[in-house]
Amino acid sequence: METDLPELATEAALEAERQFVLTLGGFALEMAGATLVTHEKLPVPRFNFVQELGVGRERQTAFFERALDHYFQRALRPTFRVPLPAPDHVDAGLRRFGFRPRATPLVLMLSRGESPASSKSSVKVRPAVPAEVDLVTSFWVSERERPEFRTALEVAWVHPNPHERLLPLFAMLDGRAVAAAILYRHRSSVGIHAVATTPSARGRGAASDLVSFALREDPVGPGARYSIFADSPRLEARLETLGFRAARTFLEYELPANADLALPPHGPPGPPQWRPRPRASGPSR
Repeated sequence: METDLPELATEAALEAERQFVLTLGGFALEMAGATLVTHEKLPVPRFNFVQELGVGRERQTAFFERALDHYFQRALRPTFRVPLPAPDHVDAGLRRFGFRPRATPLVLMLSRGESPASSKSSVKVRPAVPAEVDLVTSFWVSERERPEFRTALEVAWVHPNPHERLLPLFAMLDGRAVAAAILYRHRSSVGIHAVATTPSARGRGAASDLVSFALREDPVGPGARYSIFADSPRLEARLETLGFRAARTFLEYELPANADLALPPHGPPGPPQWRPRPRASGPSR
């Protein structure tokens, strides 16, 4: 029997995505229909999302209420990643609870195993060192989340668990870090996360050089397949030129900024649906 390697690679990439959040101090709760990825101290959708939704029409109300209660109790705003094509009942259920789909889908891209040619630009890419952890964190999170993110990143970077490795990369221009990314390897799958460029250096290929360097140099070890998410058609097209292909596409549902973190009322209270049965009388034992 032949093994569907692309499907296995896709599942491995999604597992590595979850493990990335876990290694930074989050946790995942599995329930029938989905995995709830949660990070209470980093309250942003990037670290709080429902992945791989698959729930039947007759079970959706209980599922959504249970999942949303999990996040709302923690004052978190999750996103729901629904693989396309999104089932009609799932779309209707999420909209009923106030969620709306983002304008563009989220696409998981997998590398085809090709090594891009070396860049001829003046941008130079190198791995960061632990002493640069403050510079690394400055590329991504706000001042409020930075201490928590810095600590979690340093622990995972310097003290990795078995089967994982985390390594930030810098793109340097004129001796200055102008872009950064995080490589996270879990077993044989490497996710390229948090690619960010300073505004003054955008349009000079620094982000593409970071991704190309990872594919070409294997800085977290050989024998791995790389993955990255694209959240726009323009980025998806650019990643295809670097040797990636679309593996799975999600529609992301999110709450509007002014939405209350509360479930709608269930309606007027009714009588209980069960009654306790009196214990039969008889000699005690």
